[in-house]
Amino acid sequence: MTRLPPLTTLRAFEAAARRLSFKEAADELGLTPTAISHQIRLLEEHCGKKLFRRRPRPLALTDAGERLFPSIRTGFQTFATALSSLDAKADTRPLRVTTTNAFASRWLIPRLKLWRKAHEDVALSIIGADRLVRLEADEADLAIRYARSAPRGASREIFRDRFYPTCSPKLLAGRAPIRRAGDLAGLPLIHFDWFANDQSAPNWARWQEMASAADPRARDLGSATLSFREESHAIDAALAGDGVAILSDVVIADELAAGNLVKVLELALPGYGFYPVYSSDHPRRAGIETFVNWLGQAI
Repeated sequence: MTRLPPLTTLRAFEAAARRLSFKEAADELGLTPTAISHQIRLLEEHCGKKLFRRRPRPLALTDAGERLFPSIRTGFQTFATALSSLDAKADTRPLRVTTTNAFASRWLIPRLKLWRKAHEDVALSIIGADRLVRLEADEADLAIRYARSAPRGASREIFRDRFYPTCSPKLLAGRAPIRRAGDLAGLPLIHFDWFANDQSAPNWARWQEMASAADPRARDLGSATLSFREESHAIDAALAGDGVAILSDVVIADELAAGNLVKVLELALPGYGFYPVYSSDHPRRAGIETFVNWLGQAI
């Protein structure tokens, strides 16, 4: 294969030949005229021929330069077209967003019609997963991580939730009003083990421990009557009137607003933060940040 000259020499030659000016070529490429002249001399040494007639003014191409210029110009145009094609394909591919199953199904998906109304030109692909979807393996473009503190690569916290004892209003129908934690005695308790590995998880055990400081009867509520692996299933059970669950006020925001679920008591455990994570040099960073900003406003 023929040894090619450095790309920088070809860029300098193409700009200078097109403009017939070292100064204008330097302005275009962000260099000095001296640097342009140096790059062209290197190319002339590589070719073994003069490419420009520098005297008398104005600058002009030699016969060798005239023969070389069309091919170099076409080559750079081909590069530009190919790169533009790649960018266009990237822009038409759906923006892949991963988050937890519960947040995706209960909060994000019901709001996607608002996203489409404001940004109908940007398609989304939602990846609900309770495993850690790896951005570095190109499994997604953006992750909304749910964590106690900012994970590596997080740009900022967009919101943070709190966990309340929550149930369907039909479960409370005909019962005496619940004013203190001990008043929950006799109601079925719903548990889910999303936080099974977190010693500070917002679950019934921790809620009863906190509530017992104000009402010692809270320690006697007993253990969960129903237990689920998935948070979404616990929410479904609460909606069905099967018991009281400790739930995120962000994840069930729509159910609370509609009155399908109610907070049994205003006694809450601290939750977690929602953090957008993405690569700072992602080729679609502008679109990702538009989506992140929309998330913060959609709450």
